[in-house]
Amino acid sequence: MPSSIKDRITNDLNQAKETGQLRAERVREIVRSAVSQVASELKQGSTDIGSIVKDAISGSIVGLRDRGSEAKEEITASIEGAIEGVNTARQESISKAQAEIKELLAKLDVQEDELQQQVETSLTEVEAAGKDAPPDIKASIESAIHNLKETEEVTLLKRRYAQLQAQLAILRANLAARYPGRYQEVEGYIDEAKNWYSQTRTKSETEGVTPADQKREQLEEKFGEAGTAAAKGERQLRRILSNLLHAAAETLREKEPSSKTGTDSNSSRPENITIK
Repeated sequence: MPSSIKDRITNDLNQAKETGQLRAERVREIVRSAVSQVASELKQGSTDIGSIVKDAISGSIVGLRDRGSEAKEEITASIEGAIEGVNTARQESISKAQAEIKELLAKLDVQEDELQQQVETSLTEVEAAGKDAPPDIKASIESAIHNLKETEEVTLLKRRYAQLQAQLAILRANLAARYPGRYQEVEGYIDEAKNWYSQTRTKSETEGVTPADQKREQLEEKFGEAGTAAAKGERQLRRILSNLLHAAAETLREKEPSSKTGTDSNSSRPENITIK
């Protein structure tokens, strides 16, 4: 049993040479697997990653020193494998944290819905209690309840929140797409962005097709294109996601309907997030 990651990698490379299976891709996988396993066992925030990578490359050099002209390509593969191993270990930790965050957000959404239902129930009770009041008092109660239920600022705030969450989900998809083998995670972020985006639609639809409607249709097409590319693991996925992020930022910052006081609600539009 190898006593260190250096010995393990040297051992695995020698075994691959003996069986005639030593290729650059195999070298990359040997180093990636070893680094990923050791790095995943470290405590969060550990500073030992550099030492692990150093030992992994040292083990590769020992195992590949007799490879002659093939050594350059295989050493390069070992370095790539070491970096991929570090990324894999840390991404697993990040994915776990993100799953916990999503679970907490889901609980918050449930609690917010319950709170909203309680508020609406209370308003209904208030309205019922005022049925026998004098006409002027009854009219004041009904007006106050209507204003509370239809507050434009509250509606806009909820929509802005959904817009921001949609853009963040697309951004996470872009970041996940930088690493190979995470297409399922990318699909999940795209679905999440679509769900948030559906909450940004206004309840009242104007007649006819406006330029804003056309932009929204184009954005929905891009959602579909990105989902298909992620499902197939297409090489152009990152470009498609980058375009999607830009289109979402442009579409979601369209002007809101002006308030009754004439305030331009677009003043609170979200930042245009871009990614290179």
